[in-house]
Amino acid sequence: MEIKRNKRNIFQRILGIPATGRPTDPAAWRMEGGRLVVNLDHAPELARPGGALRIEGHGCPERVLVLHGEDGTFRAWRNRCGHKGRRLDPVAGTETIQCCSINEATYTFGCEKLKGPGDKPVVPFTVAIEGRLLQIAVG
Repeated sequence: MEIKRNKRNIFQRILGIPATGRPTDPAAWRMEGGRLVVNLDHAPELARPGGALRIEGHGCPERVLVLHGEDGTFRAWRNRCGHKGRRLDPVAGTETIQCCSINEATYTFGCEKLKGPGDKPVVPFTVAIEGRLLQIAVG
């Protein structure tokens, strides 16, 4: 299986700058009883399959990567690579996520490591959809 790479320049990789951005609308998410609640009406980044966003800080106990998969399903992972803890990005057109740093550790959506160093697994979160809200169990 050929592993595709995210196009990132050397400085982005050295500094560990992820390609996936934070929500543009502060009303896109909130914490509610150990769950991260993402309001899709305020998250244009997730409007189309292939869209993703990262959520961190401001009361969220974990860094979270949320993806609207090409198959239409929503997925979420602890946004921490199993090697050095850098952030992850989805790789367009594949069912993989990849570390934003130089080593390019790559994992399947099912959290199987395909490439790169590190022994710690990527952690998936359970995602439930209630109307236009994603309920992500992060607690």
